[in-house]
Amino acid sequence: MTDQRIEKMARVLVNYSVAIQPGERVLIESTTEAEALVRACYRRVLEAGGHPHILLSLADQDEILFATGKDEQLDFVPSFHKLAADTFDARIRIYAEANTRALTRVEPARAARRQKALAAVQSVVFKRAAEGQLKWISTQFPTQAYAMEAEMGWQEYQDFLFGANHCDDQTADPVAYWQEFGRWQQRVVDRVTGHDRVTIQGPNADLSLSVRGRTFMNSCGIHNLPDGEIYTGPVEDSVNGWVAFTYPGMFAGREVEGIRLTFKDGQVVEARADKNEELLKAMLATDAGARYLGEFAVGTNFGIQRFTRNILFDEKIGGTFHLALGQSYAETGGQNKSGIHWDLICDLREGEIRVDGELLLKGGKLVEL
Repeated sequence: MTDQRIEKMARVLVNYSVAIQPGERVLIESTTEAEALVRACYRRVLEAGGHPHILLSLADQDEILFATGKDEQLDFVPSFHKLAADTFDARIRIYAEANTRALTRVEPARAARRQKALAAVQSVVFKRAAEGQLKWISTQFPTQAYAMEAEMGWQEYQDFLFGANHCDDQTADPVAYWQEFGRWQQRVVDRVTGHDRVTIQGPNADLSLSVRGRTFMNSCGIHNLPDGEIYTGPVEDSVNGWVAFTYPGMFAGREVEGIRLTFKDGQVVEARADKNEELLKAMLATDAGARYLGEFAVGTNFGIQRFTRNILFDEKIGGTFHLALGQSYAETGGQNKSGIHWDLICDLREGEIRVDGELLLKGGKLVEL
């Protein structure tokens, strides 16, 4: 019997997040681990009148590539992914890793090299999405590997994931939930729209940045599931101060712990880490834009309160903020260009965020402006 939580999740992804219309070409991208959700989405797209295309990877495909591939193969832009990014109407990406630590031993320079090649696809996705030509959603299917990373039991993790998505047994209509959440969060966006100076202060941060002329996005299940954040692209040369990220930065199954960055006129001028500092330095050296911010965001999902070593969930934790090094989202007005977009998270439950001097968040709670 099909798990009804999977059916609910497919409904949200196909009928709400990317809202498939008749005739649209849809890429459903995942690994063989997520077969049940891929099948449910495939059926839903057909029922909506769309044309689904399934692109499945082997669970250990990247591991084989890094172990066997030459530099020119790491530099190669995958043809089918590029074709879909260039021409399709929608993309549903379902992360489903069987081994989240499979790439731990990969040399940072080779990992950065592959990331730069994949950026050729991602940059097209960002551009076409900003122009309204491509609808996209990223989500995650529960696997044993994710449960172990989160330090949860297998059943516990499945309950956590479907609960965070509000596709669990306690949510009668998950689409209605995310629609209402979007209306609530829009009120938060309206508070910060049209302002200039953001200051972040607490035991782990003393930062100042400008959002003048930039657009805050209401992230409510359209591009990510689960969701719950407001985000924008800060003015590129406006960031000054320092931040000590309270959670590890995750990249290709590797943890970069104790990251501390210092900014001057927008650029990272000092970078340290307690663990895997060489990976941090390699990421910053990806290209000129990697030392500038592409995103500033505040987590608003107060139903997620524990770190799981998975950015899709962790960046949404209520009472946190995160910064992304690298590529901006064009729809925010951000102009930074880079082959990376690396989210780093900081707990602010003992600090505050002010917008033009008025409190937005204090002690981990949103405050009325």
